[in-house]
Amino acid sequence: MEAAWYRVANGWSEREVEGMDALGRLVFRSHLLGRDRAVCNWKGGNTSTKGVVADFRGRETRVMWIKGSGSDLLTIPREGFTCLALEPVGDLLEREAMTDEEMVAYLRHCMLEPDQPRPSIETLMHAFLPFPCVDHTHPDSIVTLCNARNGRELAREAFGETVAWIPYVRPGFTLAKQVALAVRENPGLRAVLLAKHGLVTWGATDRETYESTLALINDAAQFLGERAGERPPYGGVRVQAWPAERRRSAAAELLPVVRGAVSRRQRAVVVFDDSEDVLELVGSRDGRGLALTGSACPDHLVHTKHRPLWVDVDPSAGSLEPLKEAIRTGVEAYAEQYRAYVQAHRSAGDPEGDPYPRIVLVPGIGMFATGKDAETARNAAGLYHRAVAVMRALSSVDAFESLTDAEAYAVEYWPLELYKLTLAPPEKELARRVALVTGAASGIGRQAAVLMASQGAHVVLADINAAGAQEAAGEINGRWPGRALAVAMDVTEESSVRDGFRQAVLAYGGLDVLVSNAGIAISKPLEQTEPHEWQRLFDVLVKGYYLVSREAVRIMKEQGIGGSIVFVTSKNALVASRGAAGYNAAKAAEAHLARSLAEELGPHGIRVNSVAPDAVLEGSSIWSSEWRNERAQAYGIDASELEAYYRGRTTLRVNVRPDDVAEAILFLASDRASRTTGCTVTVDGGVAAAFTR
Repeated sequence: MEAAWYRVANGWSEREVEGMDALGRLVFRSHLLGRDRAVCNWKGGNTSTKGVVADFRGRETRVMWIKGSGSDLLTIPREGFTCLALEPVGDLLEREAMTDEEMVAYLRHCMLEPDQPRPSIETLMHAFLPFPCVDHTHPDSIVTLCNARNGRELAREAFGETVAWIPYVRPGFTLAKQVALAVRENPGLRAVLLAKHGLVTWGATDRETYESTLALINDAAQFLGERAGERPPYGGVRVQAWPAERRRSAAAELLPVVRGAVSRRQRAVVVFDDSEDVLELVGSRDGRGLALTGSACPDHLVHTKHRPLWVDVDPSAGSLEPLKEAIRTGVEAYAEQYRAYVQAHRSAGDPEGDPYPRIVLVPGIGMFATGKDAETARNAAGLYHRAVAVMRALSSVDAFESLTDAEAYAVEYWPLELYKLTLAPPEKELARRVALVTGAASGIGRQAAVLMASQGAHVVLADINAAGAQEAAGEINGRWPGRALAVAMDVTEESSVRDGFRQAVLAYGGLDVLVSNAGIAISKPLEQTEPHEWQRLFDVLVKGYYLVSREAVRIMKEQGIGGSIVFVTSKNALVASRGAAGYNAAKAAEAHLARSLAEELGPHGIRVNSVAPDAVLEGSSIWSSEWRNERAQAYGIDASELEAYYRGRTTLRVNVRPDDVAEAILFLASDRASRTTGCTVTVDGGVAAAFTR
């Protein structure tokens, strides 16, 4: 199991950096550090290198490239670094004090290019150190020492006088100056340890700096391993982990409860994590006390909050209902405590933060992590794994001393930290929503899924054609990574429907939008329609719509935050076409089911509407089947004439395409239609007989 004494492998390659310029080597070094989260947190840490370039006047100027604020070292590109004139930045070391606002304004004048990202919060610390290359990271083993009650003494025992210890100070001018003076006064230092924070190392080259960072991490890991000896982490086991399938089954039931509880202010996506290290923490004797002590590092708490919500569970209980209620009441109690924490420490003008937990821990089951999207939620979970590694090590080595509430608040509501959040683009119309689309492998369903993903939704593409759904999901994920999941679903089979929705919940935590679109079509005169064909139509178009609606409603009610259901019916639901009695009747049943559900579900904030398209031939699996020939035969024309025929019978003289219908679906799924339910929107080019009024 990963722990704070996990050793880091050296990934340096001279062959890969051969021929690179100074910035290229900095990018390479940064990626090496970022690829191991036991070394560098997601979007945490910062790196720099110094050199000489020609300024806009053509004059050689000493500069420093420093990571831009809000970037992630694992993925940062060349343009993610800011280039600063080093001389005016270095001059600041002679100042006695400097506010954050003054520092930001000053550094803006030192940037060689005005359109570069704002430099890292730690810029002055890098600039003040007299070394060509500097790393600042938050490795598990170092953060363990930095959060130990006797950390200074342990650091001295581990490293002797080769490292300096700086008591906790929030990043900025004061910390940068303290680090610089400590190094100036102790020229033999290998590194600086920042209490409750992390590690600063340096070197003459990128390789020397990187390898110095790794050496410090691994030396600390070895020391901690020897110090821990055979002592069991967390004081031993209190609650045994539930069997794997029981955990996942429980998670599928609990995720909508967690999601609804934490989404009272704004929706969140929730992911479940039952990794071995999490189960060990939540099932231990001392885990609760350690987890509720507070955060280990500023980089953690920005994404996980200062403390998690811990919800105890009776493993012998035969029902999850008591646990669901404990989650709901626990989340509200957490929110009240969070508001009190804010009130105790806030300054005038501070924003009102979301009071709900980012991490929920349940003994025997695991961890639920929340975020504005699945990536953010997974990264919050990843950062909490870092906290788990620190707590595990400290439980065997020393007492855990976290950031205080005042220190935590000063970071969480620090203007320079809040600024990072502004770097994200504005949220789109369906941001924070989860949508499931049936019949999503082709035609209207596929286009609806693509459009909703483009508007920020996480989309689950369900289809009996699993390969087609997978292909469509791959297309979406290629454009918007992590936004789509394909599931095989036969809407006529209860177990298949239930399993598909279970996969959706386990992936994203719940459901906001159902687009019921799966369909088939048979066109025959009544006397030629066989009973099995009639039944097949009603199985897919009526029973299928009932089954997926029932499963969606169960999830939406459990969440308690409303939802939107959109049925894709047909012009045939409003006006009959000759030679298609079975299809007409089934589509009419769909439409009335939608109206019935709108009336039934309104008190729960769940809206139900229909889109009635007509003759959407493009990209449709239905129209590529025998249905095309059957409809052409019914109208006495050749199949190749169908598009012109349908266009000619519309008021607008147009053909209807999948994206036309998808736009109507998007409207009904979105908050723009928040006052609309029980409605049918026709997208048929204007078929007069199907006018709804």
